[in-house]
Amino acid sequence: MALNLKSVLDRARACIRIETAALSETAKHLGPEFLATARAVAETEAAGKKLIFTGVGKSAHIAQKLTGTFNSTGVTSCFLDATQALHGDLGLCGEGDLAILLSNSGRTEEILRLIPILRRLGVKLVAFTSKADSDLAKNAEYRLLYRVPREACPLELAPTASTTAALALGDALAMVLLEERGLTRDDFARFHPGGNLGALLVKVRDLMRTGDRLPIAADTISTQEAILAMTQAKSGSIALVDKKTRKLTGILTDGDFRRSALTGPDFLQQPVSTFMTKNPKVIADSALGVDALRIFEAHKIDDLIVIDARGRPVGLVDGQDLPKLKIV
Repeated sequence: MALNLKSVLDRARACIRIETAALSETAKHLGPEFLATARAVAETEAAGKKLIFTGVGKSAHIAQKLTGTFNSTGVTSCFLDATQALHGDLGLCGEGDLAILLSNSGRTEEILRLIPILRRLGVKLVAFTSKADSDLAKNAEYRLLYRVPREACPLELAPTASTTAALALGDALAMVLLEERGLTRDDFARFHPGGNLGALLVKVRDLMRTGDRLPIAADTISTQEAILAMTQAKSGSIALVDKKTRKLTGILTDGDFRRSALTGPDFLQQPVSTFMTKNPKVIADSALGVDALRIFEAHKIDDLIVIDARGRPVGLVDGQDLPKLKIV
């Protein structure tokens, strides 16, 4: 089939404009009903109850995605298969839960059949639909309404603009609540312990070398003593500190050691402070792994000393460890 480039691009742009219009109209008409729903979700979460998302067809896909989104922000959520609900899956519903029922038309039979059953279980309902006058909207305590002037499908059959608007509205609800609850990057990391996201959000204190793998010595020792301590710890560097305060004063690395060897035959007997790098790059133990990665990339270093709030070394991040942790 031969395709005309201009015609294809024109139709593609028209599709995107139609979906953009649905998003714009949805945003424009947000009001008290959105606020009431947001409050209901917040109260459900605060009470230790859960959100239950359900839908049929394309709405089920949106419901599943939003379930994941809310779970990732710490709001306990689950997806209820509207068909299987009538055959045992209603067991996951409990009194005080909040069910978010997705149906673009507001007339989906499987969804409407759930209304009296969920009410009997003490579950409150949110109608998530584009039809304010639908049976679903009329029989729910709360309403999440999105606006769809028209579908992008030329046949006006395939859900396109409606699914885009529904997804965006659900995301908006999740993000509003995330900000209201003051969720931090640290909180977010707890819900994403695996994969690249979890690696990027892990704390430096969780990936740094400590104990026998962290050589620390006073900056008054000899270069030979420093090298022996590095060798014993199997480390490419040693943190050097003030003898009294134990605050970091410098670092001696393999590179520093090689350069010191060029200064004369007695270099090993020289104080390590002669060859150490003073005021080295450091990172706080409370920082994120991704912050350490930025320092490694910006300054082309191999080792990064981790310090506590008092400026004392408490760990070492070795650049060789980052690939293993999937941070790079």
